[in-house]
Amino acid sequence: LHAKISDCRMDRLHKLSRSIVNENQVICVESLKVKNMLRNRSLAKSISDAGWGEFVRQVEYKATWADRQVSAIDPWYPSSKRCSACGYVMPEMPLQIRAWTCPECAAEHDRDVNAAVNIKAAGLAVLALGENVSGMEPVSVSSSW
Repeated sequence: LHAKISDCRMDRLHKLSRSIVNENQVICVESLKVKNMLRNRSLAKSISDAGWGEFVRQVEYKATWADRQVSAIDPWYPSSKRCSACGYVMPEMPLQIRAWTCPECAAEHDRDVNAAVNIKAAGLAVLALGENVSGMEPVSVSSSW
């Protein structure tokens, strides 16, 4: 039973990573420290079941084969707390807050969608400029070029 579940998970990760690499020239990800996240006992099972580390590994090797670029954003970059509309950074935002309104520009954000927009913007800015962007945390970029 466990082998079947593992095989299903790997099949899903291979198909999803292949689709993402085929459909994009640049893939921007947050370089999460999955091993450290597994120390949180309340999240460990969900994180392990999702296979985040394996997914990123598959995206990276498939991107290399397909001559695509992967930009890994520092995990401490405030992607969830930074307003993607105006750049304001919320000083505090506990994980249970899933949606928020920017006090500067009144833009309404879903936490995860806002983080994705910010990670994409940070990754593309670094690739375009070839260096760190003012106000952004350092990122690493891997390329097969």
